[in-house]
This record gives sequence, structure tokens and C-alpha cells, in this order.
Amino acid sequence: MSSSSDFELIHGQLHVTKDPSKPEILGRGPLSIHGATYQQGPNLQGSDRAFPNIWATTMIGPLNNSDSPPPFIPGVINACGLVNNSPYSLAVIGDAAVLSNFDVDNNIVAGGTIKAGTLVQSQGDVVAFCGAHRLSRKKNFDIPHPTKDGWRLTHTCVEGPEAAVYVRGRVKRTEIHLPGYWKGLVNIQTITVNLTPIGSHQDVIIKRWDDDKVYLQSKGGMPIDCFYYIMAERKDTERLIPEYQGTIEDYPGDNSQRSIAGYHYDTKE
Repeated sequence: MSSSSDFELIHGQLHVTKDPSKPEILGRGPLSIHGATYQQGPNLQGSDRAFPNIWATTMIGPLNNSDSPPPFIPGVINACGLVNNSPYSLAVIGDAAVLSNFDVDNNIVAGGTIKAGTLVQSQGDVVAFCGAHRLSRKKNFDIPHPTKDGWRLTHTCVEGPEAAVYVRGRVKRTEIHLPGYWKGLVNIQTITVNLTPIGSHQDVIIKRWDDDKVYLQSKGGMPIDCFYYIMAERKDTERLIPEYQGTIEDYPGDNSQRSIAGYHYDTKE
């Protein structure tokens, strides 16, 4: 290690740790990667007041060095036509890999296509620019195709003006047993039942229903064999107000019960 009044030059590797052992990933002996750095953490870069406590192994706050000019002059339009009014906390040229969850508390802005192996969750908008694709605000998922090699399967969630649940199956008797938890979950008066007879017309009707069962009746008491699909509205949450005037802040209901793509109502438990 050599030094001058302006900088320190470290030959080999720099290890900042209370553990005397060397990290295997950086190599040892003739395989040692010179110029590599290992920090056990926690490590803080940028503003020392950016975090209320220790959040992560590496915490990167806003640029807080008065000797360092911002990477973009405020108000100047960059190559993609966007105005950047403040320096970034982190800039990466090249690929970046996140091998676990990627939690975002604001917007995701991308210069290329945004792809996800399973699901993207964000409290802010997902925006792509410079001719790239914009991630749909529909609740999509995209997975490898289960039966066609080299293909993919994409689905989206059903959307409607209520918070509803469903149960489906096949019945060969005069009673359909509802899930036990429906007693505390759904408004039993909102139940709707669809029946599809199998094999022959059975003239099946819904005779009545309660918290436990849906009771069926067929013409002449003939055997019942039907597919069924039952939906009901949840009662454990405020009813959705589908249409309202104004912006998202003007929603007339309880925003604490909503999780909205592109806004700060997401709650993780």
C-alpha cells in the first residue's frame, strides 16, 4: 500500500471485516483477483442522514459531497428527452442482477423492455422510455409454457367492480358444500351459482342456500351430475367504488384497504 496527500493506493485486495478469513469468491493465492474489495457491512455511501437505521448490507443515500458535481446539470435534457433535476444515488452502466426480491417505493424507469420471470411488484409506476415497451397496468404473469418447448404462457387477472371470491367443482348430489371459511369471508346474500348439467338435461334449479350449502333440485328427482361455479362478494373489506371523479387521491373510500399499481397504498405483512 502506498499513499500520498491526495490518495491511497492499495495493491492486492481490500478487506473490511472483523473476520480474518478471506472471501472465497475473490480468489486466493495465484487465483486472487487483485483490485477486488470485500466489505462485510453494513456499508453506507452518500448522505449519513438518508436512513433512519441500518436497512441493508449496503445503503446508498443521495450524493452528499460538495466537491462532486452532479452527473447531469439540473434542467438539461438528456439523450432520452427527459429532464433530470437531481443527481442519482446509484448509476449502473452494464447489466445488474438482483437474485432475490426487488422492492421499489417509487417509479421504475427503463430504457429497454422490462421482463419478469414471475411477478413485478411496485408501489410506483413502471415506465419504459427511448422507444422501449411500457409494462401493462393489468395484473399479468408470464411463465414458461407448460407443454410447448420454446413457448411462453401469459395470463392476466379477471377484473371487475367488486372484491369477489369463487369456488367451483362437480356435484352429483342435491347439496353443494361451501368452504367453511366463507361464513366469515363473504356476504351470503350476494351468492350467484352457475350450473352445467353433464350427460343430459336435468332441469336443475337452486332450491335455497345458507352459510353452509347450496341446495339443488332436479325435475322428477332424477340423478344430478353438474359442474358448478359459485361466486360471492367479500364482506371483510369495504365495498369497492368503481367510478369516482378526480385523481387517485380523491377516491371516496378507504385508501388503506387498497393496493394500487403505481401508488403508495401497498402494504406488506
